[in-house]
Amino acid sequence: MFLGEYQHSLDAKGRVTIPSKFREQLTDRFVATKGLDNCIFLYPLEEWSRIEEKIHSLPFTRSDVRSFARFFFAGASELEIDKQGRTVLPVNLRDYAAIEKDLVIIGVGSRVEIWASAKWESYTESAESSYEAIAESLVDLGI
Repeated sequence: MFLGEYQHSLDAKGRVTIPSKFREQLTDRFVATKGLDNCIFLYPLEEWSRIEEKIHSLPFTRSDVRSFARFFFAGASELEIDKQGRTVLPVNLRDYAAIEKDLVIIGVGSRVEIWASAKWESYTESAESSYEAIAESLVDLGI
């Protein structure tokens, strides 16, 4: 399970160091794609396969399913972690997430998210104000 929040930055070559606790679970190869809320999602290959199966099991005759699959899969890249624990974030993903230099890497259970620092700060400020209301609504979902 991925947990925690880490402050990092891109180097001149577009590389970021993946926190060591996350490297153990992502292993040497993993998938990165355009996430929701303009962040980047990172998935271990095993988790990526499960998500892929779920999406492919949805009815492709629905336009929302086709649109989501196109966006999700077209933005994906299989990445590797080098011996120094770094990976290169593809330009298309950096542009999507508006990551220029400073970033935040967070663990979100079954995935890792990478956010531009300013976007993460803005997101957490707005989410904090509604945290209790969100928690109460999740009770209705059985959580």
